[in-house]
Amino acid sequence: MRLVRQKGKCRTKAACLALVLGAALLASGCASEDGGTGRPGAEAAKKGPAEALAEHADQLKQAEAARLAAVKKWGLAKPPLLAPPPPAVKPRITNRPGFETDGGDSLPPVFTTVPTKDRIVFLTIDDGAEKDPTFLKMMQELRIPYSAFLSDYLVKDDHDYFRKMQGLGTTLNNHTLNHRYMPALSYDEQRHEICDQQDKIGQWAGVRPRLFRPPYGNYNEDTLRAAQSCGIKAAPLWAAEAFTDHMEWREWDRDLHPGDIVLTHFRGRQDWNGTMPDMIRQVMKVITDKGYAVARLEDYV
Repeated sequence: MRLVRQKGKCRTKAACLALVLGAALLASGCASEDGGTGRPGAEAAKKGPAEALAEHADQLKQAEAARLAAVKKWGLAKPPLLAPPPPAVKPRITNRPGFETDGGDSLPPVFTTVPTKDRIVFLTIDDGAEKDPTFLKMMQELRIPYSAFLSDYLVKDDHDYFRKMQGLGTTLNNHTLNHRYMPALSYDEQRHEICDQQDKIGQWAGVRPRLFRPPYGNYNEDTLRAAQSCGIKAAPLWAAEAFTDHMEWREWDRDLHPGDIVLTHFRGRQDWNGTMPDMIRQVMKVITDKGYAVARLEDYV
């Protein structure tokens, strides 16, 4: 909901305070979880602006206490830093220099970092092989945002797991049907891999993806043309990759930078020396120690 007020300054401090309290009250009504009926806002109005604002502050304190309890429960070294609110206008995303194809800016951009000055990074998870319910619970309780890039051959037998993930706020993106090496395929073969996955995710998840990540990070102009033909708007790659016991870096300085995209995978003990919760503990220690927060990629791209 967009709040509009008349031009000009408040005539008194009391009027200014009333304006602030009223805005907070309206905002709480807009953020209701009942489909926009405004019932929480109506209840708050009955209590008066000051009392409603105090109640909201108490709710925030309780939520933060629950988050800190989750940090202890899940064994994180430090509480994750909180990301700032997303920008009102998303930044303009362009190709990373050297990652362009001959199609240039007319095709979905390929990038490893989102342009921002905020000390935030983005956590992305590929494939869909491991379906650990403990991981879902951990990320829900810690309130750490992440984006999933799914391959059909790994997720088709357990759509419910990923629908649950979606219901918890995670966006489900395109990582092709069969995770093939795209530059070796014809345009039509690539279009089948990408666009048929668009259709499949749209059917079982209810939303067609806007973002696509080519398997192994390999692509050519046909890849991007095919992706664009069925609704893909951008092709994020990554600046760093997280494992259960270490990080791997794209940049020479082996460090994080504002807006960097971090890659990891849906993997378990049979592939890693640990679990997905182990990986989260590792990557969050690195991110937090370096003074960064995790933000939601789709809020910026």
